[in-house]
Amino acid sequence: QVQLVESGGGLVQAGGSLRLSCAASGRTFITYNIGWFRQAPGKEREFVAAIDWSGTSTLYAGSVKGRFTISGDNAKNTVYLRMNSLKAEDTAVYYCAASLGRLSTNRSTYNYWGLGTQVTVSS
Repeated sequence: QVQLVESGGGLVQAGGSLRLSCAASGRTFITYNIGWFRQAPGKEREFVAAIDWSGTSTLYAGSVKGRFTISGDNAKNTVYLRMNSLKAEDTAVYYCAASLGRLSTNRSTYNYWGLGTQVTVSS
Protein backbone atom coordinates (compact mmCIF):
# COMPACT_ATOMS: atom_id res chain seq x y z
CA GLN A 1 0.00 0.00 0.00
CA VAL A 2 1.06 3.56 -0.65
CA GLN A 3 -0.59 6.71 0.61
CA LEU A 4 -0.66 9.90 -1.44
CA VAL A 5 -1.33 13.41 -0.16
CA GLU A 6 -1.75 16.38 -2.49
CA SER A 7 -1.10 19.98 -1.49
CA GLY A 8 -0.51 23.37 -3.04
CA GLY A 9 -3.92 24.11 -4.46
CA GLY A 10 -5.66 27.43 -4.07
CA LEU A 11 -7.19 30.44 -5.76
CA VAL A 12 -5.17 32.18 -8.47
CA GLN A 13 -5.90 34.71 -11.18
CA ALA A 14 -5.81 33.73 -14.82
CA GLY A 15 -2.26 33.87 -16.10
CA GLY A 16 -0.85 33.00 -12.70
CA SER A 17 1.05 29.96 -11.47
CA LEU A 18 0.77 27.26 -8.82
CA ARG A 19 2.88 24.29 -7.83
CA LEU A 20 1.12 21.20 -6.62
CA SER A 21 2.87 18.55 -4.55
CA CYS A 22 2.11 14.86 -4.19
CA ALA A 23 3.81 13.27 -1.19
CA ALA A 24 3.98 9.49 -1.04
CA SER A 25 4.33 7.36 2.07
CA GLY A 26 4.07 3.68 2.87
CA ARG A 27 5.69 1.16 0.53
CA THR A 28 7.61 3.78 -1.39
CA PHE A 29 10.54 1.42 -1.95
CA ILE A 30 8.39 -0.12 -4.65
CA THR A 31 8.74 1.79 -7.90
CA TYR A 32 5.61 3.58 -8.98
CA ASN A 33 4.72 5.82 -11.84
CA ILE A 34 2.83 8.92 -10.72
CA GLY A 35 0.06 10.65 -12.60
CA TRP A 36 -1.92 13.83 -12.09
CA PHE A 37 -5.60 13.91 -12.98
CA ARG A 38 -8.25 16.58 -12.55
CA GLN A 39 -12.00 16.68 -12.26
CA ALA A 40 -14.14 19.74 -12.83
CA PRO A 41 -17.76 19.93 -11.59
CA GLY A 42 -20.03 17.86 -13.80
CA LYS A 43 -17.16 16.42 -15.81
CA GLU A 44 -15.26 13.15 -15.83
CA ARG A 45 -11.85 12.88 -14.24
CA GLU A 46 -9.25 13.52 -16.93
CA PHE A 47 -5.56 12.89 -17.34
CA VAL A 48 -3.19 15.84 -16.91
CA ALA A 49 0.40 14.55 -16.69
CA ALA A 50 2.45 11.55 -15.60
CA ILE A 51 6.04 10.71 -14.82
CA ASP A 52 7.77 7.35 -14.57
CA TRP A 53 9.52 6.24 -11.41
CA SER A 54 12.97 7.15 -12.76
CA GLY A 55 11.89 10.61 -13.79
CA THR A 56 13.10 10.13 -17.33
CA SER A 57 9.76 9.77 -19.11
CA THR A 58 6.77 12.08 -18.96
CA LEU A 59 3.35 12.34 -20.57
CA TYR A 60 1.12 15.40 -20.88
CA ALA A 61 -2.43 16.07 -21.97
CA GLY A 62 -2.58 18.28 -25.02
CA SER A 63 -4.49 20.96 -23.12
CA VAL A 64 -1.64 21.52 -20.65
CA LYS A 65 1.45 20.77 -22.74
CA GLY A 66 3.82 23.71 -22.68
CA ARG A 67 2.15 25.19 -19.59
CA PHE A 68 2.47 22.44 -16.98
CA THR A 69 5.62 20.58 -15.93
CA ILE A 70 5.74 17.39 -13.90
CA SER A 71 8.85 16.50 -11.94
CA GLY A 72 9.89 14.26 -9.09
CA ASP A 73 12.20 14.23 -6.09
CA ASN A 74 12.85 10.62 -5.11
CA ALA A 75 14.72 11.64 -1.97
CA LYS A 76 11.54 13.31 -0.72
CA ASN A 77 9.12 10.78 -2.25
CA THR A 78 7.36 13.75 -3.80
CA VAL A 79 6.13 14.57 -7.29
CA TYR A 80 5.39 18.13 -8.32
CA LEU A 81 3.13 19.68 -10.92
CA ARG A 82 4.18 23.17 -11.87
CA MET A 83 1.28 24.98 -13.54
CA ASN A 84 1.95 28.21 -15.44
CA SER A 85 -0.29 30.46 -17.53
CA LEU A 86 -3.34 29.14 -15.75
CA LYS A 87 -6.74 29.50 -17.39
CA ALA A 88 -10.26 29.44 -15.99
CA GLU A 89 -10.76 26.05 -17.62
CA ASP A 90 -7.97 24.62 -15.45
CA THR A 91 -10.28 24.98 -12.45
CA ALA A 92 -10.78 21.53 -10.94
CA VAL A 93 -9.89 19.21 -8.11
CA TYR A 94 -6.45 17.82 -8.87
CA TYR A 95 -5.59 14.27 -7.85
CA CYS A 96 -2.33 12.39 -7.91
CA ALA A 97 -2.27 8.65 -8.40
CA ALA A 98 0.29 5.86 -8.37
CA SER A 99 0.56 3.06 -10.91
CA LEU A 100 2.49 -0.19 -10.76
CA GLY A 101 2.13 -0.67 -14.48
CA ARG A 102 3.42 1.10 -17.53
CA LEU A 103 3.34 4.87 -17.76
CA SER A 104 -0.16 5.62 -18.92
CA THR A 105 -2.83 8.27 -19.43
CA ASN A 106 -5.55 5.76 -18.54
CA ARG A 107 -6.90 6.33 -15.04
CA SER A 108 -7.96 2.68 -14.72
CA THR A 109 -4.30 1.66 -14.62
CA TYR A 110 -3.62 3.65 -11.46
CA ASN A 111 -3.83 1.68 -8.25
CA TYR A 112 -3.70 4.31 -5.51
CA TRP A 113 -5.23 7.78 -5.31
CA GLY A 114 -4.97 10.83 -3.10
CA LEU A 115 -7.95 12.83 -1.90
CA GLY A 116 -7.27 15.79 -4.15
CA THR A 117 -6.54 19.50 -3.87
CA GLN A 118 -8.77 22.27 -5.25
CA VAL A 119 -7.41 24.65 -7.86
CA THR A 120 -9.57 27.64 -8.74
CA VAL A 121 -8.57 30.05 -11.48
CA SER A 122 -10.46 33.32 -11.61
CA SER A 123 -10.86 35.05 -14.95
